[in-house]
Amino acid sequence: MNTPNKLTVGRMILVPFMAVFMLTGWGAGANRYICFLIFAGASATDWLDGYLARKHHLVTNFGKFMDPLADKLLVCTALICMIELGRLPAWVVIVIIAREFIISGFRLIAAENGVVIAANYWGKFKTVSQMIMILLLILDFGGVFDILEQIFVWLSVALTVVSLLTYIMQNKKVLSMQE
Repeated sequence: MNTPNKLTVGRMILVPFMAVFMLTGWGAGANRYICFLIFAGASATDWLDGYLARKHHLVTNFGKFMDPLADKLLVCTALICMIELGRLPAWVVIVIIAREFIISGFRLIAAENGVVIAANYWGKFKTVSQMIMILLLILDFGGVFDILEQIFVWLSVALTVVSLLTYIMQNKKVLSMQE
């Protein structure tokens, strides 16, 4: 297994640890900092594994499938934990997770027909905004940071919807392949 794929697997292994520290008393007052480090580290591997795979020509079928899955697992787990902690309303999480399911299904249909749907900039902006939002929500500093959190919640929702619509509009032909 090459280094990018090991990073992807490592990111997946970190997810339950993040959830445990987020939802239990483990770590006492340091919980949010431990969660912050786990989420930030796992998010950094998202960028790093892709960079290494492209730079060193280490792109594999395993990586193509598991990297996006690991990203979704990380983000969705953190978002679901935020509902439990009362940090995010369920509707925000539903919008974000629904988008992920729709795009995943869209990509599966495209792949069955030999079409690759590459990530676009809207999807990348969406991912970055969601990761910043989650990091802010984990830290939960309060005060002026509450305003910043809300800005990133709304920005994440907006970019989630925009990226979904953009993917669909740019790849309308995929829908006609199933008729």
